[in-house]
Amino acid sequence: QVQLVESGGGLVQAGASLRLSCAASGRTFSNRVCAWFRQALGKEREFVAAINRNGGTTSYADSVKGRFTISRDNAENTLYLQMNSLNAEDTAVYYCTVRSQYYSALATDESAYNNWGRGTQVTVSS
Repeated sequence: QVQLVESGGGLVQAGASLRLSCAASGRTFSNRVCAWFRQALGKEREFVAAINRNGGTTSYADSVKGRFTISRDNAENTLYLQMNSLNAEDTAVYYCTVRSQYYSALATDESAYNNWGRGTQVTVSS
């Protein structure tokens, strides 16, 4: 099991930047595909970005491509999401998640992930 704790959310104005962090416990973090999802009020949780085990391959939702960057520091057991040019549509609770260490492929479906943090709120005022 991997426990995940997100941080870095907050209230910002449109056009601002934020960097989210996700601290992971356990020794297997570096063996796991990681991802960020988000859930806006009244909407289903949606894929944001994913990254492979060594950080060399990433995938993004079209809505954040070019604005968000996912990265990881395996030595620090930490996942990051750099968010630039934020807009009101980015307002949501952001969750980090990991796949089972037996799977190496990136995935955009939340059912592919089996450990979740509690989330951090990001609110963008227009």
